[in-house]
Amino acid sequence: MQAPGGPDEDRDGGFEQGGWSVNYWDERMGAVMDDQFAEADALLLGRKTYEIFAAHWPNVETEDDPVAAKLNSMPKYVASRTLDEVEWNNSTLLSGTVEEAVADLKSDRRDVISVQGSHDLIQTLLAHDLVDEFWLWIFPLVVGDGKRLFGDGTIPAALELTDAETSSTGVQMLRYDRAGEIEYDSFALDDAAE
Repeated sequence: MQAPGGPDEDRDGGFEQGGWSVNYWDERMGAVMDDQFAEADALLLGRKTYEIFAAHWPNVETEDDPVAAKLNSMPKYVASRTLDEVEWNNSTLLSGTVEEAVADLKSDRRDVISVQGSHDLIQTLLAHDLVDEFWLWIFPLVVGDGKRLFGDGTIPAALELTDAETSSTGVQMLRYDRAGEIEYDSFALDDAAE
């Protein structure tokens, strides 16, 4: 999930594959992204993604771009240990621990809070069981090293596929709800003879 949008987006760990998603975009992916942002009521971001978004989206003309219009107007919550303030329109810096702040936010808002990018933040959310639904886009390529969505500390959980679509470039756009705990079993043959 590291640096999909450009070579210099996130070089942490010496990552050299930035911009890997750009040549896979088609019109349908744009429409699905518009729909996903239309469904979201608020945005939750980590510091790095917030800084990338805040440097870009306020400079995009919103009249013909529904994503820019939504992002620039919607409530945005930022988890950061280093920022003292956030200036992008309608942004709030979370205080306290991330897991407590997000749990409170989910309880208070009770609507769709979307997370974009924000690798470190997502790892914290996964480790504290704070993700209810996944909107995953799987691209037909292997980038090798880089940041993983489901890193160490992710709580095991079953998922239920609720929507699936494939772009003209082979990108799988998948939507999963949480479906409780994993049910374990075995393919091993019974040793007992009957």
